[in-house]
Amino acid sequence: MVNYKDLGLVNTRDMFAKAMKGGYAIPAFNFNNMEQMQAIIMACVEAKSPVILQVSKGARAYANANILRNMARGAVEYAHELGCDIPIVLHLDHGPNFEVAKDCIDNGFSSVMIDGSALPYDENVAVTKKVVEYAHKYDVTVEAELGVLGGVEDEVSAEESKYTKPEEVIDFTSKTGCDSLAISIGTSHGRCKFTPAQCTRTPDGVLIPPPLAFDVLAAIEQKLPGFPIVLHGSSSVPVEYVKIIEQYGGKIPDSVGIPEEQLRKAAKSAVCKINIDSDGRLAMTAAIRRHLAEHPGDFDPRQYLTPAREELKKMYMHKCVNVLGSAGHALD
Repeated sequence: MVNYKDLGLVNTRDMFAKAMKGGYAIPAFNFNNMEQMQAIIMACVEAKSPVILQVSKGARAYANANILRNMARGAVEYAHELGCDIPIVLHLDHGPNFEVAKDCIDNGFSSVMIDGSALPYDENVAVTKKVVEYAHKYDVTVEAELGVLGGVEDEVSAEESKYTKPEEVIDFTSKTGCDSLAISIGTSHGRCKFTPAQCTRTPDGVLIPPPLAFDVLAAIEQKLPGFPIVLHGSSSVPVEYVKIIEQYGGKIPDSVGIPEEQLRKAAKSAVCKINIDSDGRLAMTAAIRRHLAEHPGDFDPRQYLTPAREELKKMYMHKCVNVLGSAGHALD
């Protein structure tokens, strides 16, 4: 067994407590490869922000579990090399069952999510409790989910959202012992978080999504005062990246995300972790498409992955500084 503390990682307990007290949210950035990890650490060191490195079941399959674990160790050492020992969590995103969560705990993850949200309520409680009991033996923190997010991201998909029921949250957290709770208030996975029919359009054709259900969030906060809340599916799907991708041959129609001002509002509440994945995919793809179109003779991956990494860093910095409010809190 590999203990996350030997890798220089931390769990989310103190991180979340400080975020709720300070009125900001911790960025939870998904990564699958070296360039994404480098950009995340470069941005968060420069912003002096704590960070959660998120890995999905699909990312582990793509990049290899051992490689990802050692990349997390490398992230800690890289941050030190860059001059700031920021708190870094290695987190399993959307763990589908106990077995995957256990394997991550046994292999150096400091935080895991068990996603039983698609199961009947009692089964969600049972599998979450089982993961919590195992994780807490090793001081690993556990995120659970109640309610269903729509959209598609890796293996996780649902046709429509089902808001979290505030009347269930006390019972669920008490029975499971989870450390944080992912809720559904209108965010969604993927780059098409809402259908065009759910949105309004500006005169130039930009889709404006419906607002998040802050009344549901407020009701949950009232039921669970001081309990860490998580928002999944919180990419903003920047219009500029969509335009660049389509300008250089991509076809991603009807892309729409969560407005950043709504995420900033959420970050000032009990929401202390906000997940961002699609924005990283879009930033990287936009930079690569543009570079290859403008430099058709380039074939060395370093030639197009370098600007992609720089674009990722810029985007992650923006999230820390202007959206989540986490900049400057690494050494709190």
